[in-house]
Amino acid sequence: MKLFSDLCVCVKDQCEPGKSGASVYVGLEHIDSGSFFLNRQGKPAEVQSSKTRFRKGDVLYGKLRPYLDKAVIAPADGICSTDILVFRPKAHCCATYLLGLIHTAEFRTHADQTTNGVNHPRTSWHGLAVFPWNIPPKPEQEKIAATLWKIQRAIEVETKLIATARDLKQSAMPQLFTEGLHNEPQKQTEIGPIPKSWSVKPFDAFVILQRGQDLTRSDFQGGKVPVIGATKVIGYHNVANVKGPGVTVVRSGSSAGKPLYIEEDFWAHNVVLYVREFHGNIPLFAYYKLCSLQLEQFRSGVAVPTLNRNSFSSELIAIPLIEEQREIADIVQTIDRKISVHERKRAALSDLFQTLLHQLMTAQIRVDKLDIDTREISALC
Repeated sequence: MKLFSDLCVCVKDQCEPGKSGASVYVGLEHIDSGSFFLNRQGKPAEVQSSKTRFRKGDVLYGKLRPYLDKAVIAPADGICSTDILVFRPKAHCCATYLLGLIHTAEFRTHADQTTNGVNHPRTSWHGLAVFPWNIPPKPEQEKIAATLWKIQRAIEVETKLIATARDLKQSAMPQLFTEGLHNEPQKQTEIGPIPKSWSVKPFDAFVILQRGQDLTRSDFQGGKVPVIGATKVIGYHNVANVKGPGVTVVRSGSSAGKPLYIEEDFWAHNVVLYVREFHGNIPLFAYYKLCSLQLEQFRSGVAVPTLNRNSFSSELIAIPLIEEQREIADIVQTIDRKISVHERKRAALSDLFQTLLHQLMTAQIRVDKLDIDTREISALC
């Protein structure tokens, strides 16, 4: 059994603003919860107060609200916020193994129990130094670290693919809903230029929204009909009040104005508005069109923002013909499906990581006799 202080030292090399000579600055805002990798950073020129120096291969650990699980390997020399503790592994400890240990539930629990402060709870080196753990020999540490590192790399790949697909959707939506797909000549209208075959209609001539109906949880009958709350299914009933496919829009609260598309028959709760009449328009296109309109701009109220449908019922919008509606909806849905696939893959990898993290770090699974490539890990240790 070793103490955390037997594995590493806490670096306290402080530097003053403008005197660090560093090209990299890391704050808590740059570290993603649960990740091994630093994917963004700041510039030392922006730093206005004293900071801590770190070296490539150090472990940067967020001591503020340790339950957020913020710890990464430093990819280069730099300086960091004093809300980040810098751990430098000792010779017999692999840096990535140390990082894995910090991400365990046991370490987080210990860190939470050593915090001071209510609004801004912080742990300290003094509290963390006495955390006890059974440590394997360094060669086995490196094999454990290499296994975890590979899964983290796969999670990172999926995260980047999700971000790329979301960026594609964000850039495609404005063009699809203003210029269409067929490179048509434009015509001038009261809302600006639109494709020649498109029409301009008031919002209520496109779709009509109606408030959902209240249904207390005690009245849920436990059937197969989803009850749609603000942004998700909140339970199941045996009767639908809306035939699917349908669209809802959050009526009040922080998500007011957010649309949701539902394939099947459903119960629209009174916290949402639902499309009562599509006027022959494609429901899926209507959903994406509502997303593009950013209905949250029509919210009123501060304590409880509320969407007033009367405030935009007469707003003019551009509508393509049915066939082009279907084509546009299919394109955006394809992107959404790609996002969903990668989100599911990332979730599965995250679950695998948490399971293996626990089993490897607690020696429920041993890898000391397995042939595992540790060259990348050795370079960091």
